[in-house]
Amino acid sequence: MCERIIPTTLVGSYPQPTWLVNKDVLTGNSPPRVQMRDIWLIRNSELQEAQDDATLTAIHDQERAGIDILTDGEVRRESYFNRFATALDGIDLDNPATTPSRTGKPTFVPRVIDKIRRMRPVQVRDVEFLRTHTNRTIKITVPGAFTMATLAVDEYYHDKQKLISAYASSLNEEIRDLKDAGADVIQIDEPYLQAHPDEAEQYGVSAIDQALDGIEGPTIVHLCFGYAYIVKDKPTGYSFLPQLERSCVEAISIEAAQPNLDPVILRELPSKKILFGVIDLGTHQIETPEQIADRLRQALQYVQKERLIAAPDCGMKYLPRNIAFSKLESMVKGAAIIRRELGSQ
Repeated sequence: MCERIIPTTLVGSYPQPTWLVNKDVLTGNSPPRVQMRDIWLIRNSELQEAQDDATLTAIHDQERAGIDILTDGEVRRESYFNRFATALDGIDLDNPATTPSRTGKPTFVPRVIDKIRRMRPVQVRDVEFLRTHTNRTIKITVPGAFTMATLAVDEYYHDKQKLISAYASSLNEEIRDLKDAGADVIQIDEPYLQAHPDEAEQYGVSAIDQALDGIEGPTIVHLCFGYAYIVKDKPTGYSFLPQLERSCVEAISIEAAQPNLDPVILRELPSKKILFGVIDLGTHQIETPEQIADRLRQALQYVQKERLIAAPDCGMKYLPRNIAFSKLESMVKGAAIIRRELGSQ
């Protein structure tokens, strides 16, 4: 994934510029599951160019902060979920369904009315753009099949396993193209494995394994308790995590800072690399490098240094950009402290 001991990365998103998105619309709604054009401040004819410029800013900020594994900041996305999920055939976007969100509020979700198929590459240009503008290791993120199936109303398959499998098949096609386009690392976002542990027990591992079937190179699955701006009080433990030890994924990305997670659970994932959340996204207070280093020391009690990666708890898109940048700088400096202690560079 990266030759450096305890490399640094984003989970995925970085704050979008205030000239690009309407922050009131963004923060006034749950992460959109269907399209939400009102988020963008730029007219359609100029939106791609504006998103490219914003992506360059996200890349530049990560490089300035010293991040090792770069993302595109997910700047082109209204949410981690809907850019890919709404690009599939078989979805009725004009007549979405309504289901309770993670916090219990009603939210619009895709309605599955026919066979789910990927008709075209969705994020290939995103990878090509990122690859063109940095020489560092790059990562691209996609929503997981289990999460997409959970956030949809199925009026076609009438079978959860078949629905998940259809999403996973389309996702596998996309991931193959993302690798061909130059992605070094693939990350699947599966927050709803944590939110629905009983169904995750039945379908979670197989959903990941099908999506990553035949995929070479580093892979990650990210689990979280929800964006910090929505979920203030987080549990101190995962309801679904050790089960991922039997999956084919190489690394697991988890929250640890805001929920004050007991890292002893890392013993349950002895073969996996761990993206350990060391940045609390529930506060604008900037962690000191020593605070970051201390969180990493806690993780190192249960996971070897070769398997540890420093990351924020979750996506950073809801933070002010200056706060997010300063937190990344501290994370990089904190990781450097630990490398010096370990005698590694």
